[in-house]
Order: sequence, then structure tokens, then C-alpha cells
Amino acid sequence: MSLKTPIIAAAVVVLTMPAIAADKKIPAPLALEGPAYANPWKRYGDWPKTDWKDFNTLVVTRSPAPPKPGAMRKIDGPIQGDPEKGMKLAFDRKRGGSCVACHVFGPKTPEMPGEVGPDLSEIGNAGRSDEYLFNQIFDARVVNPDTVMPPWGAHGVYTDEEIKDMVAFLKTLKTPATFKNALDNPASRPAPVEDRDNFDPFVNTAMNAVDEAQALWIKAGPTGKACASCHTDPRKYASWAATMPKWEPRMKKVLGIEEFVARHSLATTGIAMPMQSPENSAFAIYLRYLANGQPMAVDTKSKQAKAAIEKGKRLMLRKIGQLNFACVDCHSPDKGGNKWIRGQWLGEPRGQLDHFPTWRTSKNEIWDIRKRFQWCGAAIRANELPPDAPEYGYLEIALAAMNNGLKLSVPGIRH
Repeated sequence: MSLKTPIIAAAVVVLTMPAIAADKKIPAPLALEGPAYANPWKRYGDWPKTDWKDFNTLVVTRSPAPPKPGAMRKIDGPIQGDPEKGMKLAFDRKRGGSCVACHVFGPKTPEMPGEVGPDLSEIGNAGRSDEYLFNQIFDARVVNPDTVMPPWGAHGVYTDEEIKDMVAFLKTLKTPATFKNALDNPASRPAPVEDRDNFDPFVNTAMNAVDEAQALWIKAGPTGKACASCHTDPRKYASWAATMPKWEPRMKKVLGIEEFVARHSLATTGIAMPMQSPENSAFAIYLRYLANGQPMAVDTKSKQAKAAIEKGKRLMLRKIGQLNFACVDCHSPDKGGNKWIRGQWLGEPRGQLDHFPTWRTSKNEIWDIRKRFQWCGAAIRANELPPDAPEYGYLEIALAAMNNGLKLSVPGIRH
């Protein structure tokens, strides 16, 4: 992405927020008007193209209303479905990630099943009625309003006939699962441990961003100034990154490092560094790299910070997308947190931010935390928001508060 990408109008506002001020301790100027990303926003080229406009996002409420508890759909007589078709549907990863993402299904279970949901290997012996099983798949909220089970039928992932085939398959499951090895069994599969040296450039490609940012630091922009014109010694800001993100009162939102860089750069050097551009990512890594080893210390005491954190926590409870997941469904230890979803480990919130931006080895690119939020939405079939969305700021500061005290180790490296 070109450094000349127009992203923000040139209006400059001098803010009183403590930030990377100049060596003379002057307030940090920001370009306040306009978005902090390449405009217009559009989804990344290698991400799904589907528009999930009929389902909730962090901003809009559009998903079908949940059923009233206990108001099951009536099924006349026993279900006469095709168990073979039902098994194929349950194991098909193209249909919402497959039921195997959360459940074990007896001896025929594919490799690396998950454990977020109960083991269904012997569900055929449980004495459940066909009507109960149908409703559990169609929309489990009729039984448990707080379930993490997606409303497969109510949200249109499976048709009634397909669900009947799946019910027929479930009724055949009467034998405990057997696994080829301990890794296939989610109950004995060890939690992953990241032991790669994330500061070794031969291991972590994102370390190249440190050199890139240092070169950009001394590069003059259209105003004739460079970062180094005011910030003669970057090491003076070694503790600043550990305090981010912060509430910015004049913008009435939470600013993370990436948005700060985009707005501060344009206001001072005239260089456009839109969020999630290579230049912006390099600076975001470098500023945190300077603070490596510092414990995260985001503000949790001011009135504005407390309010922002509470908004973030509420957003973590919000169900979004066709699969109807909230952040807590995957990351709270009393739900999906610290469990396997297929072959992916769902970590709890603490420990999720101290290594961002991070190198995603599966994508061969740097992801900041806002891109991670966006992908969480896309993965559960919810339309993502632009990277500078206020809602992402609330999530970021709430997550940062949960990670306070952990020492920064940036850039991270994750699969």
C-alpha cells in the first residue's frame, strides 16, 4: 500500500492525551478528521466473500429472534432420515466448520475432533426423543438460552430435511470413540506451548518490521519533517506502548497504537500510514518492541477508561454472525476457553494481547489485534467492521485490562 494513500483529511488537532510527545514534552498532534484506514474499507482479498448482512455484528442487530425457552418445534412421529447423509453433513467442514469442531462421534470420528461440546459417541443410548434431537440441532436456545451451540436451522445453515438426516445419524451412535493416538483424543491432547524464539529474525519474519520502522523513523515526509525531527531518541518512549490503548476524550473513542500512528504521522510528517498498511504495522511493532519486557499497564482507574472497559466487556457478551458466537463463548474458561475446537486451541483472554502485533505463520503476514478481531467475526460468519471502529477500541481496552501485568513480547509468532 502506498504511503500516499489518502485516508484522513488534513485537519490537525493538538490533543492533551499523554502520548509520544516530542522531546520538549509538547502534546501530541493528531489528524482528527476522516477514517484511519484506506478508504473505502473492503474485506481482505483472501477472506470469504459472503455478505452476512442478515446477522448481528458488533454494531447492528439483525439476526432472527431466539425462540422462547421450552417452545420446541413439534415433530410428528419418529424421524425417518438417512443416517449416512447425516454423518456426511456432520463431518463436512464446509458447513460451519463441521460438528466435529466441537464434538466426538464414536469410532468413525474424523481426526482431531474438538471438545467444546459434549462427547456424542453414545447419544443413541441416551433415550432422547427425535423431537428433542431435532430441536437441539435446529436451535438449541430453546433448551438452553445461553448455549454455545449455533442455531443451525434457525440461521439457515441446514434445512429441516438435512437436520432430520443428522438426527438419524445421532440415533446410530451407541459405541464409545476410539482414537488412533493421544493427539486425536481432545481429552488427552496437550495444550500448545509456543516455544519459538520470536526475536530471532530467521524464525520470526515480523522482526524485519523493526528495521523497516527504524528506516521510516528518519525519512522526511511531505511536511519536510521525519519522526526523528521531534523524537530524537526513540528509546525515551520505552514505557509508552505498555500503556496503550487509551481513551481519547476529543475523539470520544479508544485509540490503539495503530490508529495513533496513522493520525499522528499524517499530522506531523504528512506521511499517510493507514491502519494495517505495511508501514503502520512496522511502526506498531517497533513501538511495542521498544517496550518489550515492560508489564502492560493500561489505565483502568479513570472514569473514561472504566466506562470504555465496561463497554468492551458488554461487547464480549454480544452474539454475532450466522454461527451466533460471542467472544466469551470461545474464550471464557467456563465455556470454550482452554479447550480444543477441532485442532485449534481456544485460549482464555489473559495472554492474548501481550504478543500483538504477531506473525501469523498460516497467513505469512503480520496481524495486529484489530485484524484478529475482524477475523474472529469473519470466521463465525459475521461482517467485520473497519479497523478504527469504536467497538474494536472498546474490545481492545477491555482485553488489555485483562492482560495488565503481563510483559510485552512483540512481535509475537503464532500459527
